[in-house]
Amino acid sequence: MVNLDRYNNIILQALQTDGRISNIDLAERIGLSPSACLRRVQELEKSGVISGYRAVINYEALGVGLVAYIAVGLSDHSLPSQQTFEQAMRDCPAVRECHNVTGLVEYLLRVEVADIAAYKSFHADVLGALSQVNSITTYMVLDSPKNDRG
Repeated sequence: MVNLDRYNNIILQALQTDGRISNIDLAERIGLSPSACLRRVQELEKSGVISGYRAVINYEALGVGLVAYIAVGLSDHSLPSQQTFEQAMRDCPAVRECHNVTGLVEYLLRVEVADIAAYKSFHADVLGALSQVNSITTYMVLDSPKNDRG
């Protein structure tokens, strides 16, 4: 396990904000030499604390106009039923996240589509085509005053 001291915490915060920051700029920001900073970043990567880097996409620029969180309950709780549902969600590009959760439902989805017509199609053609889906509760995102998703 990696020691998350003050420097490592600052490194993680800086990389979450800007994963493309140069090692020299990162070292300057946290007050370490570039070699010490690089060693720390490499240790965080090797230990799995940093598991990757990604681009933050502006989906509106790609035509995504509707984001919804969907609670999905299954009528059949068997492993094959769950595996079938999970594979269908993996295969659907509109499903950006699929989480198996505790509570009243089995899954929580984050779905991003162009508009309400595209959502209706997803609702009917994807979720409606799965016989094990028993309940669907949709929460449309109106605004996201905080969104730290990377």
